[in-house]
Amino acid sequence: MTFTWDPIYTVNLALCIIIFILGCWGYKKQKDTMPLYIGIAFGLFGISHLVTLFDMASDLTNVLIVIRVLAYLIVIFALYMFVMKKTK
Repeated sequence: MTFTWDPIYTVNLALCIIIFILGCWGYKKQKDTMPLYIGIAFGLFGISHLVTLFDMASDLTNVLIVIRVLAYLIVIFALYMFVMKKTK
């Protein structure tokens, strides 16, 4: 396991960490699950970026696909819940 410096994945990882922290903070302050769902999704994206930076992506291709699909599904669910809440 070696670390490969890639500015794109490094910036993406840093932004994912920030969004994860803000999502958890937003949930703690407002008790609204929307920021939490978004934070969790970006936490999963961050894990996939970290795996890529450590040159493990080729060994874990199927796992990365599952992680990223799960993250996108969480965002879709959060947005769906947001839209449904506004229409009631």
